[in-house]
Amino acid sequence: MGEQHDVKFPQEVIDEYAALGVDLPALFSAGHLGTRMGVQISEASAERVVATMPVEGNTQPYGLLHGGASAVLAETLGSVGAMLHGGSSKIAVGVDLNCTHHRGVRSGLVTGVATPVHRGRSTATYEIVISDEQGRRVCTARLTCLLRDVNPGDAAQVPAPAAD
Repeated sequence: MGEQHDVKFPQEVIDEYAALGVDLPALFSAGHLGTRMGVQISEASAERVVATMPVEGNTQPYGLLHGGASAVLAETLGSVGAMLHGGSSKIAVGVDLNCTHHRGVRSGLVTGVATPVHRGRSTATYEIVISDEQGRRVCTARLTCLLRDVNPGDAAQVPAPAAD
C-alpha cells in the first residue's frame, strides 16, 4: 500500500470549482489520508458522492477490512458532499461520525455512497453506505459536518500538489 493514488473527481466538478477559484485536486492531495488508502471518487455532487477503496492494505490483524478504514471512507465521502453543498464560501468540518459495521470483508474493493439526510446553512448530515463487490452492506455510517465561513487565510493553508 506504499503506492500513492490520486483522489479523482469527475472533470465537470473540477471545472465548476476551478471557476470559483478552488483547486479540488490540490485540496485533496499532498498526503491526504484518503489518498494513502486508495480512495477513488467516481461521482461527486451535493446530492450523491460515490467512491471505492481497496481492502488490501486497509486491513486489521485478522485480515478483515479495518473499521477505521471504513470510517475514513465514510468521513471522506460525507465531507466532500458537505463541501459541495456549502459551496466555495464554506469549509466543511466533520463534528460527529457514527459507524455500524455489519460484516467483514477480506479482499476486493468496497464502494461507499453518501447521500444527504439534512443540508442546512450551518450543518450538513450524510448517510454513507459501504458495500462489498457482491453489493452486501458492510458498514452504515452517518456524518455531520459544520459548515464554517471561509476565512481569508484558509486558502493559504491548502497544501500545494506534491511534485511527481
